[in-house]
Amino acid sequence: MANTVQAKKRARQAEAHRQHNASMKSMLRTYVKRVVKAIESGDRAKAESEYQTAVPVIDRMARKGLIHTNKAARHKSRLTHHIREMAA
Repeated sequence: MANTVQAKKRARQAEAHRQHNASMKSMLRTYVKRVVKAIESGDRAKAESEYQTAVPVIDRMARKGLIHTNKAARHKSRLTHHIREMAA
């Protein structure tokens, strides 16, 4: 447990940041799940529109350091691959 005033403040800040980061990660997962759900339903137009809304969110989370840039690229690549497969 923190004893000094500044340590107590840092503990409060760390908890606030943890909650914010958890919220942002949850939002990211929600956007990705929307694309996956559209892909599974077979609606290519909906999948593409959901993908277009998800990409800026994925990029923003990577830019903020919430997820690694390679993870963001991997998500986008895999989603794109699944959407393109729908046409074939």
